Amino acid sequence: MNAIENFLQSKRKVVYVLLLLFCFLPMVTPPVALFTGLVFALVCGEAFPGFTKKSSKYLLQVSVVGLGFGMNLHESLASGREGMVFTVISVVGTLLIGSVLARRMQVDRKTGYLISSGTAICGGSAIAAVGPVIKANDHEMSVSLGAVFILNAVALFLFPVLGHLLELTQQQFGMWAAIAIHDTSSVVGAGAAYGDEALKVATTVKLTRALWIIPVAFVTSFIFKSKSDKVYMPWFIFLFVLAMLANTFLSLPALLTGSMVWLAHKGLTLTLFFIGAGLSRGVLRRVGMRSLMHAVLLWLVIGVSSLAYVWFFC
Repeated sequence: MNAIENFLQSKRKVVYVLLLLFCFLPMVTPPVALFTGLVFALVCGEAFPGFTKKSSKYLLQVSVVGLGFGMNLHESLASGREGMVFTVISVVGTLLIGSVLARRMQVDRKTGYLISSGTAICGGSAIAAVGPVIKANDHEMSVSLGAVFILNAVALFLFPVLGHLLELTQQQFGMWAAIAIHDTSSVVGAGAAYGDEALKVATTVKLTRALWIIPVAFVTSFIFKSKSDKVYMPWFIFLFVLAMLANTFLSLPALLTGSMVWLAHKGLTLTLFFIGAGLSRGVLRRVGMRSLMHAVLLWLVIGVSSLAYVWFFC
């Protein structure tokens, strides 16, 4: 076993490139890409660390913009109207509870806020939007993204099983998945695994929830700015809005919008590989258990509370 590990470490750059090409295959899902990158980092160590960090940062931002071409403003607002009150409460409540937990557990303030934002809204997209606003460094971004995406991957496989055990309806499961699963990709995956109606509900509600990226990023700029700083809004947030508006009000060819969304999801898949490949043993040791436990506890809070909501009110 040590001989194999030593061989892989000596050829880490070659293995890295081969695995990166593997992630381009259609059957490779975001959780698989994350797991692939994580196994590579734990066995082989880091390869091309500078490229990996920059790629994960910018590719995620570009992918967020691409997802805007799959969003319709009217449908998102209409689908989210039923659970709008709980959406507001859950987003604000998750951010507040996450901040309190981070302080009590002595988690770094920025890391805790990023994890809370990702849990409250839409995983990596929210973290990508909030990170530049609070001027998070690479370590804080990688820790928060890693923690959220690991739980996101777990949810993709866990939620359909729990939904069937609890005998949730298609409507109930779609609503629960949209609120409690971090990232849009796994929400869509879990919804599709549960049924067509669950997929429709989960997707539309999640896209409505994703609109909270904009006000949360804006408010965050006031919370974290110093007296000498100006309010900063990341460029890709504006492009994200423009893409959504264009898809809503312009008669764009379906081939164009479909291609943009496909590329965005593929970009998120590659981003997850980069994130996993950057989580080497050294990085995980620096993270410690506190950030991970913070993410898990906050996830349990939103998961249980949203399940109670859909159980009694949907």
